[in-house]
Amino acid sequence: MRRLALALLLLGATAEARESSFALMSPETQAMQREDSANPGMLWVEEGRALWDSAGCAGCHGDVVGMRGVAARYPALDAAPIDLAGRIAQCQEARQHRTPFPRESEEALALAAVIGLQSRGMPVNPPDDPRLAPALARGEALYRERRGQLDLSCAQCHDANAGRHLAGSPIPEAHPTGYPLYRLEWQGMGSLQRRLRNCMMGVRSEPYAYGAPEYVAIELFLMRRAAGMAVETPAVRP
Repeated sequence: MRRLALALLLLGATAEARESSFALMSPETQAMQREDSANPGMLWVEEGRALWDSAGCAGCHGDVVGMRGVAARYPALDAAPIDLAGRIAQCQEARQHRTPFPRESEEALALAAVIGLQSRGMPVNPPDDPRLAPALARGEALYRERRGQLDLSCAQCHDANAGRHLAGSPIPEAHPTGYPLYRLEWQGMGSLQRRLRNCMMGVRSEPYAYGAPEYVAIELFLMRRAAGMAVETPAVRP
C-alpha cells in the first residue's frame, strides 16, 4: 500500500512538472498568445467561423460553440485512428459531398483552429479506448525510434534534453497542446503534422506524407502523454 501511495505521489509530481513550450517563450510572445486581439492565429479562427457556415458545417452541427471539448479528444477511433483534420475532411466528403480542403490549406487550418478554440482551457482528454492500443504503441515506438542521417529520436531531444538549448533555442517537452498554432518562423498557421515533418527533415530523415497513419499514431501518443494539460489553441510559438 505504501508503495502504491509513493507511486501515485511520484505520478502526480511528474504530471505537475510537465510544461507547455509556452513557458519557454519570451514575455512578449507569451503576451501575444494571451491577448486575442494580438494573437495572429485569431485571423484563422475568424476565417474558420465564416467557413463553418459557408462550408455547411452548421447545417449538421449547429453553432460552432457546440464543438466544445471535441479537439481535446482527438485523435480518436473511426474505421482507423483519425486526427481532427482527418475528421473534418471526412465530414466534408461524406456529409457535404464535396472535395475536402487539402491538409495545411488555409481553409483546413481555419476550421481546425475555430474548432480547437472551443476547447481552449480544457484538459487534453484522449479517449480511453482499448482498440487504440496498437496505434498508441506504434506512436510511442515512432517517438523513440532513431531516424535520419543524424540518428536521433524525438525522445532524445524532447525527453532527455528538454529545457536545454539547441542552436540557441530552448528544447520544449513537445506537448501538442496548441495546434494548429501560429509560428513566427512560419509567419502563418501550421498543424502538428507540419511540425513533425520539420523535425524529421531537421534530422535528415524522409518525412511521411501529410495524413499518413504514422503521424496520427505519433499524435495519439503525444496527446496521451499530455493528458490533463490545458488546450491552448490557437497557440503562438517563436
